[in-house]
Amino acid sequence: RVLANSKPAAAADSAPSNPDKSDADSSGNEPAGEDDNGSKPIILVTNSDGIESPGISFLVDALVRESLYNVHVIVPQSDKSTSGHSVSLKETVEVASVEINGAVAYEISGTPVDCVSLALSGALFSWSKPLLVISGINKGSSCGHHMFYSSVVAGAREALINGVPSISISLNWKTDGSAENDFKDAVTVCLPIIRAAIRDIGRGVFPKGNEEKPLEVNALLASHFEH
Repeated sequence: RVLANSKPAAAADSAPSNPDKSDADSSGNEPAGEDDNGSKPIILVTNSDGIESPGISFLVDALVRESLYNVHVIVPQSDKSTSGHSVSLKETVEVASVEINGAVAYEISGTPVDCVSLALSGALFSWSKPLLVISGINKGSSCGHHMFYSSVVAGAREALINGVPSISISLNWKTDGSAENDFKDAVTVCLPIIRAAIRDIGRGVFPKGNEEKPLEVNALLASHFEH
């Protein structure tokens, strides 16, 4: 299990050093996906590129500006891309609160899977679990065989393992052709998808109506990670 210790320089409202304390218990009776007063659905956002990533910055900013969600963020302190579904078992995971686009936010020394696992454990947030976990927007493709290396996909998968609907978002970054503003375009494309997912979750079905819709199946070409 991940252990959480505040960094020495962390603010007073940093995460508690003992995730097993009674005030961090996640077994409360509040409905899943709602904040303390039940006014807005909770969205948990993580990534694997780290706290400085423009992808998560643009995404969180857009979600906050919509004023429809209670946005919580937990991200790695540094780039943890291609770490797959790795977890921190023997080392202590340091946790500190951070300021990010008006959301409730933490950064940790662990992996994206640690981020989601710790968030859902009840050690950091007062809610029982979020309505939706979004992992991304990350820099680089997560398609094909990349999916097995991808820790941004693993963050979403960890949420699913814990029974929370999730979405993983990656931008197919081109070294010679992409720019930071491309993340803004990615946010514009993804917001309707996020809204639709939240709407369907609220209706009790996620995703909704797959069996009623014709599917076009396309095989992805093999794609290998290279050092």
